[in-house]
Amino acid sequence: MGVIMKQIWKLAIIFVAFGLLIKGAESRAGSNPRSAASLAVDSSAAAHLAATPPMGWNSYDCYGGDVNEQEVKANADYMAEHLARYGWKYIVVDYYWYYPEGRVSGAPAMDSYGRLLPDPKRFPSSVNGQGFKPLADYVHSKGLKFGIHIMRGIPRAAVEQNLPILGTKSHARDAVNFLNTCSWSKAMYGVDVAKPAGRAYYNSIAALYAQWGVDYIKADDMSRAENPYGEIYHAPEIEALRQAMTRTGRPMVLSLSPGPTPLVDATNVERYSQLWRISNDMWDNWQQVADQFGYCRLWAPYIGPNHWPDPDMLPLGRLRLRGFEDQARMTRLTHDEQRTLMTLWMIFRAPLMIGADLPSLDSFTLSLFDNPEVLAVDQHSNGNHQLFARGEEIAWTANIPGSSGKYLALFNLDDSHPAQVRVQWSELGLHGKCAVRDLWQRKDVGSYTQEFSAEIPSHGAGLYRIAPGE
Repeated sequence: MGVIMKQIWKLAIIFVAFGLLIKGAESRAGSNPRSAASLAVDSSAAAHLAATPPMGWNSYDCYGGDVNEQEVKANADYMAEHLARYGWKYIVVDYYWYYPEGRVSGAPAMDSYGRLLPDPKRFPSSVNGQGFKPLADYVHSKGLKFGIHIMRGIPRAAVEQNLPILGTKSHARDAVNFLNTCSWSKAMYGVDVAKPAGRAYYNSIAALYAQWGVDYIKADDMSRAENPYGEIYHAPEIEALRQAMTRTGRPMVLSLSPGPTPLVDATNVERYSQLWRISNDMWDNWQQVADQFGYCRLWAPYIGPNHWPDPDMLPLGRLRLRGFEDQARMTRLTHDEQRTLMTLWMIFRAPLMIGADLPSLDSFTLSLFDNPEVLAVDQHSNGNHQLFARGEEIAWTANIPGSSGKYLALFNLDDSHPAQVRVQWSELGLHGKCAVRDLWQRKDVGSYTQEFSAEIPSHGAGLYRIAPGE
């Protein structure tokens, strides 16, 4: 009976969260929901951390929780040599860097104040209390920025030992919230930030990350909750972490996961973070890619400087080298599906975090990441929104800053047939003759009057720049 009730409770939480997502979407449909209050941040220091969507590499898709120092350096080297000139700059160490082999087994590496440290076997430069500073220094020496993944809360091991909290007379058990746990990880307990000890613990870890030279924090188990405590979004701990980060004086981007973040909490998530997940984890699975069209449509009104809804990482290239039960593989998405994924991310202005092992990129995958005309859509467009959805044919558009032109993305989600996707200039607010440039092919395709159409393959996409009067 206990197992059945647990499953019923989980389903109830999921249905409530979905209902709130739709309710929030309906209340905002057709309007710009951003008010002066929603754009406020807890301090001016956080207001310009991500003027454009962050671009970088994250270790999770290829190493799970088991990446090591040499692999991080190898990916940083590749980015510095091949991708930095196009705007890629973040190197992010994901998931369980404090456990041997990235698994919740044995004791995590911690200091005497219950703050997690890199596993010294995987990150040898971290010994003698240096933490991630030597690795961050290496990444910075390449002209790049360094990030880490953290889990919400305080380590269970710190609570078991009741370790002191830095700068206070309090201990871990004074800060812990035993009820507010993660539904899918046993590494941490929640923190009660209504207590001074809870705030002090978050202040202590943020200070440590600033000392290391961290530029980007991906905070997990934050923006969606599934537990009996009753939260579907961990607003108190999100606020405490952001304020602790700002308190350090070091500019650090805050990324929240997992998703879907409830739309009803959009004002809060805009205020306290720079990017947040809008879906659950997405892998190299076509249906999961197709599902992103709905999430992106709902979150499009919230796109803007320092506020980037995040459809998840880019599961492209060589994946799952280690840290997973299955073996290494190339992405399961076809070339057309990969281009569809990238096109949607561009026209939605999504954060771009490559999941592949960079040193083993093939020429096709690299071509998805080093096209400056395509990347300009992600980094510099505005007014991004879905233009129409006609069955399996979808179109998105965006403005080109400083121009009367438009960006246009065309998609064909049909499982088996190509489609001639047609757009009237009047639908874009244009008229007369307009020149069209194919951004993926980097070539002009001609001038058109009144409308434009392109044959889009099954599961494929096209991305264009439309220039009126040419």
